[in-house]
Amino acid sequence: MELHVIINGRKDLAEQLYQQLREAIDSGRLAAGAQLPPSRLLAAQLGVSRKTVSDTYATLTYEGLLVGKIGRGTFVNSRTPPTERLQTATDLACAANLAKWQALPSPMHHPTRDSALRYEFLGGATSRHQFPQDEWRRCTQDALRRIAQNSGLYSQTEGLLALRSAIAGHIAFSRGVKCSADDIVVTNGAQQALDLIARVVLEPGSIVAMEDPGYTPARQLFMAMGANVIGVPVDDQGIQVERIPDGARLIYVTPSHQFPLGMPMSQARREALLARAFELGAMVIEDDYDSEFRYEGRPTDSLQNMDTRGVVTYVGTFSKTLLPELRLGYAVLPPALYGAVLKAKQLTDQHSSTLPQWALAKFISEGYLLKHIRRCHSVYAGRRERILQRLAGDLAPWFEAVPTVAGFHMAALCKVPVNIALLMQLARQVDVGLYPLDVFFHDTPVRPGLIIGFGAIETLDIDPALDKVRDILQQIG
Repeated sequence: MELHVIINGRKDLAEQLYQQLREAIDSGRLAAGAQLPPSRLLAAQLGVSRKTVSDTYATLTYEGLLVGKIGRGTFVNSRTPPTERLQTATDLACAANLAKWQALPSPMHHPTRDSALRYEFLGGATSRHQFPQDEWRRCTQDALRRIAQNSGLYSQTEGLLALRSAIAGHIAFSRGVKCSADDIVVTNGAQQALDLIARVVLEPGSIVAMEDPGYTPARQLFMAMGANVIGVPVDDQGIQVERIPDGARLIYVTPSHQFPLGMPMSQARREALLARAFELGAMVIEDDYDSEFRYEGRPTDSLQNMDTRGVVTYVGTFSKTLLPELRLGYAVLPPALYGAVLKAKQLTDQHSSTLPQWALAKFISEGYLLKHIRRCHSVYAGRRERILQRLAGDLAPWFEAVPTVAGFHMAALCKVPVNIALLMQLARQVDVGLYPLDVFFHDTPVRPGLIIGFGAIETLDIDPALDKVRDILQQIG
């Protein structure tokens, strides 16, 4: 790599070189330990004599800025750079806006690998032991070969046709979604899909109706865009449609597996929701985040399948079926939104990375995804059953499970007053990660309890972890 130095004219060459190298070292552009090019190489690069470069290096070495190491070369010496006062957030004209963003909580922030506890009941996380490493490796190798053959140009903003076609076939088969590849935009996770839809639908002050309790990152996203987010209570049939406010421009729901409580939306409520959205001229976001894992009852169609008026946008993700780190999601868009969302995607990031797109397209088309889902379904079903048994057994004095038929988390509501914050604190001390329900409530009264994820915790770890939870509950009363 060439060192960035610019020489103007033929006068004061040594002085020009000295000043530029000194400024680069003082500013930190040339960090301590960085190796400078040999004098002969830098002289040839700049079109000056080798003596000019050697003399400059010697001067900087004398001043302690450079150090020569015999047989190795010339390096930037370790030193404390001069400090200048940098602008703080309060100095800036945008201080209020920065404070607003910094104040946003992170209720679903996943721990890092180093900070994760031995027993994690984190919702939305999957077990790395279930991930099909060999199949994914073969698909990634195929993707690398395809990329090596490409033209070096940007890819399609909407996503690779191969992946969009594979997604269309998969969700038609597994969720009854009515779409073709031309209705799909591939995104960086479901969260970007929500962001793009909100960008083109909302303005500051727009009313958004969403389930309460509900998915907090979606609520925070809409609020950050200046929307007036109104929580609509849910009951055992889902969102209470009659309480969706007049003037709502966007309605966000999780009908197949209500987040975080878990119950599915009834057929009658789905029909009422579609009618209400059409009446308001509102768009509905159907976030179908983990309903491919179903354990009881007859499968239900997606809300999008029932939509005959083009008011539903179906959002899906592969973070729950594969790995959160994959960061690939998608939106199935009605015709009214497609062009605007595509433009927003183009302006945001041009397109999602093509390497994982090619790999995922092959992974789906080769049948690996369905095979993986079936394998995980069996594992998750066993974990779910064991947690339900414990909640109905020795944990029954404190908690009751909310009936849920899909996904890989459940809600456990308090039957008696429990200090959830203290329970979580004491659980962390014995390496158990517990997570509260209260962070998902907005306008409706909080129902205290826990959200219990069983995607990341291993089956054999469930009983030891819940034994520790039981013991803590007995201690704190």
